Amino acid sequence: MKPVSVFKKNYHVELHDVDFTRKLKLSTLFNYLQEISSLHVENLGIGVEAIEKRCGATWILMRAKAEIARYPSWNEDITIETWHQKPKKFEFERDFILRDAAGNVIIRMVTMWIIIDIKTRKLKKTESIAVQHPQFFEERAMTNFRLGQIKPFAHTKIAYKKTISYSDTDFNGHINNAKYIDFATDCFTVEKHLQYYIKSMQINYIREAMPGDNIAIYTDMSDLNSNMVYIGGKEESGAPIFNTVVEIVPVKDRPELLQIGSSAQKPNWGWA
Repeated sequence: MKPVSVFKKNYHVELHDVDFTRKLKLSTLFNYLQEISSLHVENLGIGVEAIEKRCGATWILMRAKAEIARYPSWNEDITIETWHQKPKKFEFERDFILRDAAGNVIIRMVTMWIIIDIKTRKLKKTESIAVQHPQFFEERAMTNFRLGQIKPFAHTKIAYKKTISYSDTDFNGHINNAKYIDFATDCFTVEKHLQYYIKSMQINYIREAMPGDNIAIYTDMSDLNSNMVYIGGKEESGAPIFNTVVEIVPVKDRPELLQIGSSAQKPNWGWA
């Protein structure tokens, strides 16, 4: 396939892609984006296997921000478009737009990636995987955004603790980036998922966690009046693993965004 500036792929939202509301899970969105990113860099000649053979490097997602107008539903057909900006010294910025079958934009996302040496885990310059690239598509999926640092809020407390296990890992033997989204969304009870939907999220990946590591997930919901929630993960030593800021919106303000199908009644799972 000829290298393209903007890569597009159609998806059909399957049953295993959604939660009990029959809407796309946020972690599934990240899995989609990981897949289409991989396909595009392969198209450009800088895929996972190519850069591993060429210079012993691998791709790492460092930061991501998503803005969600609405979540796709089970059985819905969607299209994802992705492109990356001209590389900086150490960073690749990649954008995404997700459209419904009518062409309406329903999710926008911006991300920042790096490449590291597989053996040393040290950062490598983008020029180490230089490739002849088609003309860059310079538009951005979002405007007036920042992918800066995320500082923990002032009143964090432990939501739960977890040991990293086999099902959390990917082909690199580390936690799959979408799993961190599950860690974050698991901080909300099922009832809270019925009351609120996540309108936007920024996540910064700081340190790799490995199988057998014990981590603690922290939250700070003291700024709910502003609809903002902080979620972060730390090692036992206290070293940060990831930081997340989530903007939530009450479903009662936008009921059309999380309508549950008529056969999907509120589950009786024993919450207070």
